[in-house]
Amino acid sequence: MAQGQFLMPKISMPGIAAVMADSDRAFPRHMHDQYGIGLIHRGAQKSLSGRGMVEAAAGQVITVNPGEIHDGIPLGEGGRAWRMLYLDIDIVRDVIADVCEKDRGFFEFAYPVDARPLAERFDAVFSAVTAQERPGETLHGDETVLMLLAGAMETAAKPPVVTSPDTIRRAKSRIDDEPSRPFRLADLASEAGMSQFRFLRTFAKATGLTPHSYLLQRRVHLARHALARGTPPAEAAFAAGFADQSHLNRFFVQQFGVTPAVYRAALS
Repeated sequence: MAQGQFLMPKISMPGIAAVMADSDRAFPRHMHDQYGIGLIHRGAQKSLSGRGMVEAAAGQVITVNPGEIHDGIPLGEGGRAWRMLYLDIDIVRDVIADVCEKDRGFFEFAYPVDARPLAERFDAVFSAVTAQERPGETLHGDETVLMLLAGAMETAAKPPVVTSPDTIRRAKSRIDDEPSRPFRLADLASEAGMSQFRFLRTFAKATGLTPHSYLLQRRVHLARHALARGTPPAEAAFAAGFADQSHLNRFFVQQFGVTPAVYRAALS
């Protein structure tokens, strides 16, 4: 594919989205509400992740956990080419429960850059889930996803220790519960029992994002779910609390590299 391109092939399995990219674009801090796993095919990048600053080069697998604040900056000239799969939380937890033969529990990718031999498994999964099978035929995709996640969980991380103040967790929960509603900094700060400035700094330190940036991320996720159900972009933008479709487009492209319309077409 040509440099500067972002493509979203159609997926044969529900709850999974695929991205193919070749770009020198730098992604600002953001988060996903899905698990992400991918492979760098050309070039290299560095990124700030919830597990520290890391660099990834061609042939290495990259991962991101739901809610993990991260960015992506190309290293060297010419950008980098990569492929990513984004998997709904329920899909991953169901697979892990099946592998462990117990109830679903916590799972987190241990390494933002994985040096273990998962590259071939990833390519097999990507090919399987993007293959144009007959509707309802997902056996090959099911098998490859299972084997990829089984390999990734060999050194699964332990649950993180939550250190955010209770007041910040409550503020996050308010935003999570109703991301489409308008919020005022003064109201959130008052409920937290802090000055606006102190609340702003404490929230950013605890989450990696300002309250407004966090709200926009949640709105993007809300719109993404609506688009995956086939909702037209303009309606998804309104339902998620964006001023209009162009407002959603700007933040959606900034995070996913493709427009809401392209994302919807790939999953419909």
